Amino acid sequence: MTTSKLLDPGFELTLRPMRYPQFYERYRDAIRNTWTVEEVDFSLDLNDLRHKVGPAERHLIERLVAFFATGDSIVANNLVLNLYRHVNAPEARMYLSRQLYEEALHVQFYLTLLDTYLPDPAARAKAFAAVENIPSIRRKAEFCFRWMDSVHRLERLETRAQRRQFLLNLVCFAACIEGLFFFGAFAYVYYLRSRGLLHGLASGTNWVFRDESGHMAFAFEVIRVAREEEPDLFDDELKAQVLRMLCEAVDCEYRFAEDVLSGGVAGLSLRDMRQYLEYVADQRLAQLGLPRHFGARNPFPFMDLQDVQELTNFFERRVSAYQVGVTGEVGFDHAF
Repeated sequence: MTTSKLLDPGFELTLRPMRYPQFYERYRDAIRNTWTVEEVDFSLDLNDLRHKVGPAERHLIERLVAFFATGDSIVANNLVLNLYRHVNAPEARMYLSRQLYEEALHVQFYLTLLDTYLPDPAARAKAFAAVENIPSIRRKAEFCFRWMDSVHRLERLETRAQRRQFLLNLVCFAACIEGLFFFGAFAYVYYLRSRGLLHGLASGTNWVFRDESGHMAFAFEVIRVAREEEPDLFDDELKAQVLRMLCEAVDCEYRFAEDVLSGGVAGLSLRDMRQYLEYVADQRLAQLGLPRHFGARNPFPFMDLQDVQELTNFFERRVSAYQVGVTGEVGFDHAF
């Protein structure tokens, strides 16, 4: 029976005895959180776009959906090419398989969103090519590739240096892309919802928000376990790299905010957006077990309420619309 650690090279296939039952539980939780794009009703959004949205808000929305068009594809590619083969526990790979499905679901949601919001084929084509033709989005993509592609050519994590490379990829993936870039985008969505706009977008984003929160929790648990199993991976040098990465991510997302809010959106200032990004970055540092750096407070009360509203929405609707029952119990100490 193998006693290999989570990031040891190889491809462990044995589920009994289960070494990391917490990953299996996260897989089960994700299965319960099942939704479909067909449940999202965009009919009210179309009326808002025609009659209630001014030029500044329209620019915000178009930039937002252009980012969404490419963001989850970057995440899905990293899952397949870089993460799945290096997390050496079958129960963890079960969760990653489910996460890949959820990323595909998000891509479908954003595809439907763009087709609905941008009826002009040329506008849609431009949005889908945002990485090439919108500098603020290209900058974010370049940041992602610079930090994540360092492990793309690694077949096996044979050395301590390679495992550190992998952890930096995972931190970028969870803390910066899913945990900062997407949370910045969610803030724009929920700001619009607080003004009574685009309820279809907000409804779908509720489900994406719940998925992304699960993805982050899984990734941070992988990092915690790896750190527990090999404490010297997280030395002062790695901690400094993580802080530098998050500071770069805040700057990168702030440049996107400058673009998004360039028309002057009432109720959203660049100063508040910067403060919100710094607040979120501090949250991610804390989740990584590192000291907060910015000391920022959340300037957006509509984001403070998000978790509460999300749960309220969950229980107000038909359970079958959200949750698929998983029957049968698994004992984690069972052996064959």
